[in-house]
Amino acid sequence: MKQSWKPGTVLYPLPAALVSCGEGVAPETTNVFTVAWTGIVCTNPPMLSISVRPERASYDLIRSRGEFTVNLTTAEMARATDFCGVRSKRDVADKWSATGLHPYRGEAVSCPAVEESPISLECKVREVKELGSHHLFIADIVNVLADERYMDSDSGRFELEKAGLMSYSHGRYYAQGPELGHFGFSVRKHKTTKKKKQ
Repeated sequence: MKQSWKPGTVLYPLPAALVSCGEGVAPETTNVFTVAWTGIVCTNPPMLSISVRPERASYDLIRSRGEFTVNLTTAEMARATDFCGVRSKRDVADKWSATGLHPYRGEAVSCPAVEESPISLECKVREVKELGSHHLFIADIVNVLADERYMDSDSGRFELEKAGLMSYSHGRYYAQGPELGHFGFSVRKHKTTKKKKQ
């Protein structure tokens, strides 16, 4: 049996992402904050969205500059990620130093990425939808920065599963569990070995 609840935002788990914005790498011109409401919205062209409350300190930075970077987080970054979500730039001017995170100079945008993040997606805002408590920034992914620590030197494959990614679910942070399968494994045909004739 299921209970019936009033409408709510219980679509979990979500990535616990850090969004960096501003210009350059100096703490006085940049900020980093936590966003759980983010996701891919289109493959071609590659696009994603983030939802931000207008009263957040970084809202005006993103709206005026039209760019930001979404940085995936790992279990090792849990404390820093939480801090960036509960402390405002209005109260902590330099969240980089306060958390031990480091700004990494952007390549396709003027805002920084987070150096400790295994994947950083540089984005340029395409559209803003004012929905209510949150405004939805729909953006083009213009570049992806991938940490070379997760590149397999033999195969050249990027092994993101080894990064220890973190997710957010109903007010709590979680590390990823074991692999359960891969895309298409439910319909993949298994090879059968033919018995040799004696």
